[in-house]
Amino acid sequence: MSATADWFAAEAAPAPAPARRRTTRTSNSLLRARPRRRAKPRRITGGIAWIAAFAILLAGVVAVNVAVLRANVAVNKFDQQQLQLQAENAALASQVSSANASIRIEQAARRLGLVPAPATDTSYIDLARK
Repeated sequence: MSATADWFAAEAAPAPAPARRRTTRTSNSLLRARPRRRAKPRRITGGIAWIAAFAILLAGVVAVNVAVLRANVAVNKFDQQQLQLQAENAALASQVSSANASIRIEQAARRLGLVPAPATDTSYIDLARK
């Protein structure tokens, strides 16, 4: 009967309590002595400063490109003006050349009543002799 009594005795015995974590004063005092870890605030100001610096640099690059573009437009305009003036100069030089042509001068002289001298009446002077 001893086996039966042991079996009933085990049933009648209270169930063991769950094991508790024992904390000693030293570990408890260490936990309290440690400062709580605070969540570090994010340092957004540094990132904003870098973004602002890059934005300013980018704006500067765009401004320089716009200035170069304007300068190129002005140079192109001056080149076109130069080509136009050269064409006008060429046309004027052609007019001057045609105005100085010997046929034109001879016709203008005849209108004024002048006639060419006959070849027998012309003579040459030697300017090299002294």
